[in-house]
Amino acid sequence: MWEQLRGYCRLVSATRFVVQLHDATTLHFDLRIQAGEVLRSWAVPKGPSLDPTVRRLAVPVEDHELSAGEFEGVHEGQLRGSGAVIIWDQGSAEVTRNDPGHLVVTLHGSKLTGGFALTRTGERRWILVKTRDAAARPGSDIVAERPASMRTGRTWEEVAAGHAGRGSSGHSDHDWNRT
Repeated sequence: MWEQLRGYCRLVSATRFVVQLHDATTLHFDLRIQAGEVLRSWAVPKGPSLDPTVRRLAVPVEDHELSAGEFEGVHEGQLRGSGAVIIWDQGSAEVTRNDPGHLVVTLHGSKLTGGFALTRTGERRWILVKTRDAAARPGSDIVAERPASMRTGRTWEEVAAGHAGRGSSGHSDHDWNRT
């Protein structure tokens, strides 16, 4: 759920997250955090970082249905959002701070763990940064180190090259229903 607070949006509950790598108009990562019956979403052009000194632009985008977090495959023939999609990471999420324009979540994924802060810096501009905690890895580049889907092991290029117009919603060792 979102509450409107002096022009800011506030996440009031979260239970899971997914990060999808999407080759749409431009290649980008979509950070999605469940809030009630929807996924709140931010497009993160360069993807998340485990280095707390690295700040990433995060642009809020429209809410998505929960089923969108299960999709891996190729979206075809859509006005927006066409292209290959992989589930780059997923897991559970806990909100640890929730102030207007500032959200801190603890993620429990296969690639992203620990605290991450989203801070609003403009009308449609947020910054995503890894908090300084035991899971922080200064100098690392998790996006380059682990580019493949955590579900299927395929890269977005492999999905794009080998698709037959269908998506996959198969489960991995980390099943949404267990988080």
